[in-house]
Amino acid sequence: MSVDDILTIKLNSNDNVATAFNNIAKGEITQNIKAENDIPKGHKIALKKILKGEKIIKYDQIIGLARNDINIGEHVHVENTEFKSTEHDYEFSTSIRLPNFVQESQRPTFDGFKRPNGQVGTRNYIGILTSVNCSATAARNIANAFDDNILSQYPNVDGVVSFTHGTGCGMADSGDGFEALQRVLLGYIQHPNLAGVLLIGLGCEANQIKFLLDAYNLNENPFFQTMTIQEMGGLRKTIEEGIKRIHSMLPEINQLKRSPQSVEHLSLALQCGGSDAWSGITSNPALGHAADLLVKNGGTAVLAETPEIYGAEHLLTRRAINKTVGDKLVDRILWWEDYVSRNKGSLNNNPSPGNKAGGLTTILEKSLGAAAKGGTTPLNDVLLYAEKAKSKGFLFMDSPGYDPASVTGQIATGCNLVSFTTGRGSAFGSKPSPSIKIATNTEMYEHMKEDMDVNAGKVVTNNESIETVGSEIFDLLVKVASGEKSKSEKQGLGDLEFVPWQIGATM
Repeated sequence: MSVDDILTIKLNSNDNVATAFNNIAKGEITQNIKAENDIPKGHKIALKKILKGEKIIKYDQIIGLARNDINIGEHVHVENTEFKSTEHDYEFSTSIRLPNFVQESQRPTFDGFKRPNGQVGTRNYIGILTSVNCSATAARNIANAFDDNILSQYPNVDGVVSFTHGTGCGMADSGDGFEALQRVLLGYIQHPNLAGVLLIGLGCEANQIKFLLDAYNLNENPFFQTMTIQEMGGLRKTIEEGIKRIHSMLPEINQLKRSPQSVEHLSLALQCGGSDAWSGITSNPALGHAADLLVKNGGTAVLAETPEIYGAEHLLTRRAINKTVGDKLVDRILWWEDYVSRNKGSLNNNPSPGNKAGGLTTILEKSLGAAAKGGTTPLNDVLLYAEKAKSKGFLFMDSPGYDPASVTGQIATGCNLVSFTTGRGSAFGSKPSPSIKIATNTEMYEHMKEDMDVNAGKVVTNNESIETVGSEIFDLLVKVASGEKSKSEKQGLGDLEFVPWQIGATM
């Protein structure tokens, strides 16, 4: 990466565009080139003449094709760049870099809640889940009954949270959508950050509680209970009984204490939202380094958002631990191409207006930056949405690019921490797994300091290394896992961000 007179950054010697470090006025000189237009900060300038149909190269990768001739010094963006889907000649397992694992005795520790099944929680919540939207009000009212005055009597309990959603009926009782919802509910029922769970249904919904219990051999106990509004005799009685049941859980859950646990018990969701051109330069590579550190210490890092690695998936298949894993990723890409086509969409529509305003032009450019969150270690498995992780190390979970739906699935896989990079700014937070937010640029970090945990913009403004900022992220993750509150937790976020992915027709 080279910086020329603090005006532009050329990321690779083979690139034919550079990124504007600051706003460049028409006529200014950078890379020995005169700017032919005003170039906004984060946007691209042509370093050579690019003929119509020629490849536009950034990160030493194709990010698009010239829609028309682009002269040297011109602004390169949506007005002169197009995306065309290309057939990749996928390579499998050709770029595997095995991590240098840290010996167990030398791995860092965090203070976590050791569960009877061996899992370790970073938080100690009680969750109220719903099988269907019809029981959402009951769940919300039960949770609201446990205000700060009551919870202050139970200092080791992080809270009572309702996880409500908009589906569970008016849907097929089999197929992708039904199975995805059941996997989400299972993942939360068994999540190490939930010490107790109350699951509430209406009683006549398609997503029957009994179906879920039978499908996964779940048995009720004092800390996992179920009920339906129809069995209880109405909404009021359900709320009263639910409050009573949560009260019965609180004293024993409050007795649980944190103890030192190896970071190998951490599972980190890797997310980005409100991305800009700096995401792939600062925050995402830094988070990728933090993910590598976690994997080297025996932990797990889970990348997701399939539409946002579209066009960069060939980089991940090369890291697949074997061809079977690589094929699973390609299968999900093909599924998405078909899914989007049937719904009259295009995967290149993924860059949002905010992404484009921040300098991202095509899905290829966005995806190359997004994939950097996954670090450099081998891809050990590819999971369906909300599928429980069976392997450790670096994993990929299929999901939409819609952040709340994607994070909901990652938490269901077992992630007990969430990391979230943003360039435009985000107010995202999650429960029961705490989320830290990482700013791509210093200007936004200073502007939204109450929401941002880490400033990765220091890579550019302070010339700090990716490794230094990545280590800072890793150290903060360990602190948050031990109970330190993230900025989103201090803001009270996470109660409304439970959004299971709804696949298929609503009937």
